[in-house]
Amino acid sequence: MSSSRVHDIDEAPGGEAPGAGFRAFVILWSGQFVSLTGSALSSFALGVYVYRLTDSVTTLGFVYALAFLPTILASPFTGSLVDRRGAKRALVVSNTGPMLVMSVLALLLVTDTFVAWHVYIVVTLNSLFRALQMPAFEASVPLLVPQRQLGRANGMRMLALAASQVLAPVAAGALLLAIDVEGIILMDCLSFGLALVTLLFVRIPRARHQAGPRTAGAWTLLSDFVQAWRYVVARRGLLALLLFVAALNFCAGFVDVLITPLVLAFASSDALGTVLSVGGVGMIATSLVMSAWGGPRRRVRSILGFSLMIAAATVIGSLRPNVALTALGAFLFLGGLAVIMGSNQSIWQTKVDPHLLGRAMALQNMVALTPQLLAYALAGVAADSLFEPLVGRDRVTSDAVAMLVGHGPGRGIALLLMSVGVLLAVFVLLAWFSPRLRHLEEELPDVASEAGDPQAEPAGAPR
Repeated sequence: MSSSRVHDIDEAPGGEAPGAGFRAFVILWSGQFVSLTGSALSSFALGVYVYRLTDSVTTLGFVYALAFLPTILASPFTGSLVDRRGAKRALVVSNTGPMLVMSVLALLLVTDTFVAWHVYIVVTLNSLFRALQMPAFEASVPLLVPQRQLGRANGMRMLALAASQVLAPVAAGALLLAIDVEGIILMDCLSFGLALVTLLFVRIPRARHQAGPRTAGAWTLLSDFVQAWRYVVARRGLLALLLFVAALNFCAGFVDVLITPLVLAFASSDALGTVLSVGGVGMIATSLVMSAWGGPRRRVRSILGFSLMIAAATVIGSLRPNVALTALGAFLFLGGLAVIMGSNQSIWQTKVDPHLLGRAMALQNMVALTPQLLAYALAGVAADSLFEPLVGRDRVTSDAVAMLVGHGPGRGIALLLMSVGVLLAVFVLLAWFSPRLRHLEEELPDVASEAGDPQAEPAGAPR
């Protein structure tokens, strides 16, 4: 195993050696954590602002869809750009772009010239930049961190995600009263600026076998992406993992949409906040454990085992109209999800050649987000048009169904969520009987770690 120190020929500002190895990752992670938190704050505040401005759930739903769709469509190109131009350049662009976009939005708000349709442009542009940022950050981790520490690094990544999602709704509510939406948007701009500052002190090596010339047309980028797809298809274990994560995200998409109406059907908005906060604490707790411990050694089995746990958690949260029971389900669901996501990232980072990793992670993001977006579209329709009329909107009409989900309003949503939990358990069972997936870690050798490799080409400052 190579040393965790990255050998660089350049120096940071002031003549000091730039961040190296895990230290460099921590610097990079801290900047992205600040940026992620700022974005979570502004997304929550902007959603509230637009809903108050339009009083339209349809508009809000369209905004949520735009947060995913451009990312999915752009992934075949952005993953190739990461591999051709380097992860650091991609991170610089993906933080500079949203900072400029949010600065324009702040100007529109301050001058009182903002109208509702502006948010579509803002969300679309930020989604495009996110399509570049996600594979860039994921591809940079194994270039900085030796394989033995990838579990810790991915645990820290999950911690940043969990903490930002827990803190944002609480902090944004208070900040909206104190500094209004304009102030929150300016805070988001500042968070991107701080992320850019951290990039000045991190030297991210470039993978030795680059995808090709740094400039390329759209068809060349698409051809690069096809190469990554063929790489994954040729490794049946990775393909099986990709498809399983897509199935998992499909089920998780239903939970994302339906948890709010499920709780509000029998409890107050304060109770909903409690449930979501308890779930966030579960994700933070397991992410902290992953960061300190490094995660399980048998990653595929941990993915399947914890997927079975979140399937059970989905069923538990649907059993009765009870806040404590639903909160327990949320804690187990999000806690297990952090382990799954961290273990999944570690597998891809250790099994995919570094010069293909940007494209491979973009492929994974595209395949994972597409069924999640489909679930967002189907969840409301399935609940309102099928399960609620079938079960009864205000009271359960069938004793057999009442034995499963209890009595009261919204139990059609509970039955739908319970069905999703059972479906996920079926997916886990099918995945377990896939020998290529079950034996992925033994059959597919680890790639050589480039973290600390003196022959890896150092990434110079973006030109």
